Amino acid sequence: MSSAPPGRHRRRRLPAAGAVTAVTALLAGSLVAFTSTATAGTDEEAPELIVNGDFADGTDPWWWTEDSPAAIVDGRLCAEVPGGTINAWDAIVGQDGLPLAEGESYTLSYTATASAPVTIRTNVQLAEEPWTTELAAVDPIGTGPDPEPISHIFTAGADYTAAQLAFQIGGYADPYTFCLENVSLRGGAEPPVYEPDTGSPVRVNQVGYLTEGPKQGTVVSDSTTPLTWSLRGADGTELATGSTTPAGVDDSSAQHVHTFDLGEFATEGEGYTVAVDGEVSEPFAIGDDLYSSLRTDALAYFYHNRSGIEIEAQYVGAQYARPAGHLNEGANQGDYDVPCRPGQCDYRLDAHGGWYDAGDHGKYVVNGGISVAQLLSSYERTLTAEGADGDALGDGSLAIPEQGNGVPDILDEARWQLEFLLRMQVPAGEPLAGMAHHKLHDRQWTGLPLRPDQDPQPRELAPPSTAATLNLAAAAAQCARLYTPYDAEFAQRCATAAETAWDAAVANPERYASPDDGQGGGAYSDDDVRDEFYWAAAELFLTTGEDGYRQALLGSELHGDTEAVFPPGGLSWQSTAGLGALSLATVPSALPAAERDALRAQVLEAADGFVADSAASAYGVPFPADSGYVWGSNSQILNNMVVLGTAHDLSGDDRYRDAVLRGFDYLLGANPLNLSYVTGYGERYAQNQHHRFWAAQLNPALPHPPPGSVAGGPNQELQDPIAEEKLAGCAPAMCYIDHIESYATNEVTINWNAPLAWVASYADDLTG
Repeated sequence: MSSAPPGRHRRRRLPAAGAVTAVTALLAGSLVAFTSTATAGTDEEAPELIVNGDFADGTDPWWWTEDSPAAIVDGRLCAEVPGGTINAWDAIVGQDGLPLAEGESYTLSYTATASAPVTIRTNVQLAEEPWTTELAAVDPIGTGPDPEPISHIFTAGADYTAAQLAFQIGGYADPYTFCLENVSLRGGAEPPVYEPDTGSPVRVNQVGYLTEGPKQGTVVSDSTTPLTWSLRGADGTELATGSTTPAGVDDSSAQHVHTFDLGEFATEGEGYTVAVDGEVSEPFAIGDDLYSSLRTDALAYFYHNRSGIEIEAQYVGAQYARPAGHLNEGANQGDYDVPCRPGQCDYRLDAHGGWYDAGDHGKYVVNGGISVAQLLSSYERTLTAEGADGDALGDGSLAIPEQGNGVPDILDEARWQLEFLLRMQVPAGEPLAGMAHHKLHDRQWTGLPLRPDQDPQPRELAPPSTAATLNLAAAAAQCARLYTPYDAEFAQRCATAAETAWDAAVANPERYASPDDGQGGGAYSDDDVRDEFYWAAAELFLTTGEDGYRQALLGSELHGDTEAVFPPGGLSWQSTAGLGALSLATVPSALPAAERDALRAQVLEAADGFVADSAASAYGVPFPADSGYVWGSNSQILNNMVVLGTAHDLSGDDRYRDAVLRGFDYLLGANPLNLSYVTGYGERYAQNQHHRFWAAQLNPALPHPPPGSVAGGPNQELQDPIAEEKLAGCAPAMCYIDHIESYATNEVTINWNAPLAWVASYADDLTG
């Protein structure tokens, strides 16, 4: 298998700096950022690096972009910022020539006001390509007459003879005036230690607990003896008491913890809290209708991220409405007529539609394949699992344009992506006909914020890959059997595409995407496609019944190897064999009974391991402690929950159900950070995930992510500047920050929301 951990995006983000003409130089701003506001002291004896920071000597040596003329007004440098700019770097005020020493810490401070509330970017950076940032802060600027000084501490990662300070002040529809004063940059600072706000040490599922489900929580306490817990109603009345169980140090968080169990308490209600040792948890509910809105919100995520269609206010509300993106109109240069990269092919494809992958505007077949497959599996579960509610996913269940057409809405949503996958197939008569192009995205990285319709970058097709081709084969095969009752012609298109893709992959089994192909979009490279062959063979066998696909399964090195099919670290776009095994274990087929039973036993064996992991974790996480928290760790947990939910469907054993619900406890607030990773759910939740449109942290005129958007979660590898600066030395489960520029801990993406939708649907079905 690839060396990349399961669930991790293998991408390196280098958002393209916007080149703009300044009064004296050509300048640009990189948008990979970290913010480091602090009050730590600066050595006042250290030399002042800013020249004329009080503007007593006029404007020299300050410069500004020619679209934002500046002058001294009442002792301040005031720039007239034009309206109609798209990017922060479209308007800049700055100063060059700043010497920085590697390893030295600096304090930048300034005061600013604006004629309208805005959020700017404050960068200290290399003054030429690649515009490497040493400080990249996101600063809200108010309109009041007495603004508070803004201060940032950063440590230089390299020596600079002439770094650049750039206040990036563009990106607003309306013009405004920006005024700056008292700018200072001095060395000798002490870097601040980041301390996350974890709130109460009493950690609970902030959404709540099912009436007949487990009701456990965790307390962070240094006590080595049991403590008394008290369950209180919304009015403060004590309803139940008990004792905590000391659990020692939780290795994932380095916290000394106790656990508690509310036992058999099963009275429905809202506003419950748990008090321990003078500390009180966030409020929560007990009831049977806790996950119905999460089911629909998690699925609504996909409509929000559709490409090539207007996102209408009647379905999402005014704040989330936006124009259609990538229609070869306006600024856009795609996606109806997309060329290959130069020298790669001589044809162009209409590849419009589909879902934007994550925080960027790329569309990736390998990530899109697993995502749409998990939506299809959510629907297919309603056909195979006792108690699964098909109406909850049926026509009229989602707020999408297709509602009322007689087709289950989840299939309508999945079709938007399936049509895109079909368009990515190499046409007949061309070299590598039948294979699928690996991805489609911008030629260069774009910055944040940026609506899809504002993206000016040329779009290009990456070369075909075996992994992408097998994703197409698997997803299209599943499409063929599920859409037949609703659109037989479309189902046949899927069937033909699936079988053609399989044949093309067999003929080209080692055509891999380059791991270095990360300019303008993620690489998503995968040089071990045994799992994709297994998954595609499974789906094709279930759809066609042809024994050749069954023989491909039986001949796979993965067949019968539980850990290879269900890796402890979770299913992911790089580990897809388990998707096929879950389908084989649950979907009726011509598979001999002994082979089907062996596959079901394999599902239960994997689930037993996740049950044990949950029991061993003070926070109940169905995830092996020694696997490490890596990019997209929350998706690993969610995918283990999918396996557990399937095991419960197959066996009826409540151990599996309870482990799923304990996983939800972790995701919804009963975790080391006391934070729900799902936007809009719980009292304290992530709301600044990395996304180009849901970018309120950068521009208050834009929205936060909508309810039901799951953040990637802790990533101990610290793979972005924010994480590197803020989280150095963090315990694995603490390596997370709710900041829009922490893409390695706080991105959103379709292949993380897809398993969230599956498990939310499963959990809602538990109560009928």
